[in-house]
Amino acid sequence: MDKFLINGPCKIKGNVTISGSKNASLPILAATLLFDQTVIIKNLPRVKDINTMLNLLKSLGSKIILSKDKRTAKIFNKKKMKTFASYSMVKTMRGSILVLGPLISKYFKSKTSLPGGCLIGARPINYHLAALKKLGMKYELRDGYILAKSKGRLKGANIKFPNISVGATENLIIAATLAKGKTTLKNCAIEPEIKDLTKFLNSAGAKIKWSGRTCLINGVNSLNSTEYEVMADRIEAGTFCVAATLANGNLEVKNLRPDVIKTELDLLKRTGAIIKTYEKKILIKGPKKIKPIKHIKTKEWPGVATDMQAQLMVLMCKAAGKSSITENIFENRFMHVAELQRLGAKINIKNNTAKIEGNTKFIGAEVMSSDLRASVALVLAAIVSNGKSHINRIYHLDRGYEKIENKLKKIGVKIKRIK
Repeated sequence: MDKFLINGPCKIKGNVTISGSKNASLPILAATLLFDQTVIIKNLPRVKDINTMLNLLKSLGSKIILSKDKRTAKIFNKKKMKTFASYSMVKTMRGSILVLGPLISKYFKSKTSLPGGCLIGARPINYHLAALKKLGMKYELRDGYILAKSKGRLKGANIKFPNISVGATENLIIAATLAKGKTTLKNCAIEPEIKDLTKFLNSAGAKIKWSGRTCLINGVNSLNSTEYEVMADRIEAGTFCVAATLANGNLEVKNLRPDVIKTELDLLKRTGAIIKTYEKKILIKGPKKIKPIKHIKTKEWPGVATDMQAQLMVLMCKAAGKSSITENIFENRFMHVAELQRLGAKINIKNNTAKIEGNTKFIGAEVMSSDLRASVALVLAAIVSNGKSHINRIYHLDRGYEKIENKLKKIGVKIKRIK
């Protein structure tokens, strides 16, 4: 199993180009199951989760031609597609549940394994199932699989999600695209990745409109061939902005619209970072002394992203004073805390709030990743630690960050991947 060796502390300087968004690519790739005609998806990130989704589509019968750089996929579906998403394909990634909506909408049946993925909490799929049932899907759970079918096309309905759920919103938008009549989805998640999905579907002739947290979908009979470029990865961009703030860096972050991380950039400004934003890039300078932020709370978009919580916690460890972070999205998302404590962090957890002492002098140690964002938090801490850190189980990182060690090396981090 690969691990990283990082020799800290490092000074960050230079520029970094942000890859395509993993969290936007996954639902867009799942939605290609709705098409009879060729679809071209550009700007895919070269990360493990994307390979998993492409392999899942191939197992269902899609023919996929990847460009030389593997960032563009040309996808054709067979006349007769399979509708079985096996456990072996689905176990490593929660996003694979997103094939359920398109399979039931287009082929009227599906046997989809209950998903796996990061160990960050229950993330139940009951919202997906209850809402799809309202569109006419019948299902039962058996032996770890969802056995689903519908009598012909799904039928539009009025649905209000009991809680805001990114995955359920995506699955329902995809399913309702080919449903008969009108679907109104209320209390939707409105993350930029979801807007990217609806933009993609509309580019192929879908009829989807937004009004606040309400999504209005007029079903169409079929979708046209389309070519679409996936948005940039805002979590990757946010991670690099935190790195620059943390390590007194001077960094140019290229290839994304800064407004998608406005909330996080405003937080970094409060810690003392000097930030200039342009149409498709960010210039960020880290402060000599990081100011603490009393209360950071994760929240659905446009609040602070839960996917940025672990990175911000590392930043607060280095701030000159006390701070706290409350995690409101996932109940099991403080698994990085024990590992940060091994590097010297003083963090106290009570319920869903972490109280952070600040003024941490990180000292290199051997640590272990538990999930995707926790892994990157350990990398950030190692960058500003004195001495060598070994970060184990970095396969979590490979799921969501494209060759992060190459990007970090380029901006001054002493990092090595050890096979």
